[in-house]
Amino acid sequence: MPTVAFYTLGCKVNFYDTEAIWQLFKNEGYEQVDFESTADVYLVNTCTVTNTGDKKSRQIIRRAVRRNPDAVIAVTGCYAQTSPAEIMAIEGVDLVIGTQDREKIMSFVNQIQGDREPVNAVRNIMKTRDFEELDVPDFSERTRAFLKIQEGCNNFCTFCIIPWSRGLSRSRAPQSVLEQAKQLVASGYKEIVLTGIHTGGYGDDMENYNLTSLLWDLDKIEGLERIRISSIEASQIDDAMIDVLNRSSKMCRHLHIPLQAGEDSVLKRMRRKYTTAEFAAKIKRLQEAMPGVAITTDVIVGFPGETEEMFESGFRFMEEMKFAEMHVFPYSKRTGTPAARMDEQVDDEIKNERVHKLIDLSEKMQLAYAEQYVGQVLDVIPERDYKGAPGTGLVMGYTDNYIQVVFNGTEALIGKLCRVKITEAGVNECRAKLVRVLEDTPLPSSELDLHSFVLERPEAIRA
Repeated sequence: MPTVAFYTLGCKVNFYDTEAIWQLFKNEGYEQVDFESTADVYLVNTCTVTNTGDKKSRQIIRRAVRRNPDAVIAVTGCYAQTSPAEIMAIEGVDLVIGTQDREKIMSFVNQIQGDREPVNAVRNIMKTRDFEELDVPDFSERTRAFLKIQEGCNNFCTFCIIPWSRGLSRSRAPQSVLEQAKQLVASGYKEIVLTGIHTGGYGDDMENYNLTSLLWDLDKIEGLERIRISSIEASQIDDAMIDVLNRSSKMCRHLHIPLQAGEDSVLKRMRRKYTTAEFAAKIKRLQEAMPGVAITTDVIVGFPGETEEMFESGFRFMEEMKFAEMHVFPYSKRTGTPAARMDEQVDDEIKNERVHKLIDLSEKMQLAYAEQYVGQVLDVIPERDYKGAPGTGLVMGYTDNYIQVVFNGTEALIGKLCRVKITEAGVNECRAKLVRVLEDTPLPSSELDLHSFVLERPEAIRA
């Protein structure tokens, strides 16, 4: 049986794409093996969000070439899309395919196995207007299914390379999304996470249909308990969106809304489409529509020209926002973006100092958010045995408002809707005790075990 090994760098969307590519190999009779073992085909799904992403991608490609020089070495993803020539120049690379045309990957692999001629299959992403349909019928994560509904971004923030690696925003056809959602529910998934590069931009390229329309259609699917949006911009949350969040019982009380900076002049230089006042007004409306909603966010620290006063002003703004968690990044120069050419680049030491201040603030806010729920009863879908102490009779999962909860229970509870009472709040996890199991349908376990789809790094994508 032919074998294939995968290595995925970067964001959740890349992990989704890797799973989709694995389905193509699986349908051709391939077996998946560990990346460190000998395989017939190695596929590296690359990232280019930072210059470091490029470097790490090159290291992994070389590692695959060394592992088995006779294997077909295929490279896909964002770095492959933006710099195909750099990758083709690495000795041993057989196929470079970007962030489109991946449904053709098997015919390229078969062709290369026949004639050993390297292929550069990358074409201009900016001309692509169609969503690439690649399905993932099951995930190693047995309780949460990811459903990619959108690709690309039209925003062109000054720090970001993504429009050049993923192209302009394009949406998956509504019928196709709903059919895939029904299939996932039929496979036993109770929660669907809608994901994309700029998820809230779903429908920008369609007539009279947008993310809100899709949410109402998903709301009607029987057996689907939870709908979560991986990330959405403040500017995309309008009255209609607030209405669905308010009235649909399936919408999770958790939204990831990237702030990126808490000071207006920095936001302007980043080319973000809102002011701090507009952002705050939107958060206030969300909190009124969904009492107890967890708002998590992304923040970039040390953007060019950020003075101490600007940082302090941003710090105070974030404190007022009472986020449930912040994902904090030092600004990283990305060659080819306007921000990399800006004057007044901030010193690395100053950046690190500011990062630590914001991480401390994030932990303080995370704890304060969790403390509100001590003594309350919440619903959890356990996902796995507790990582902190495996085999000790504890399981963990997330509440709809994204509190990670650990409580007593066996693996038999995984995938079932459980009601728990929060007994103790913590920064990264809360303790609880099981009140009762709400229903009793066992979930199928999946044969996929290479990629865990736990949302451990929602920050890795500027969605």
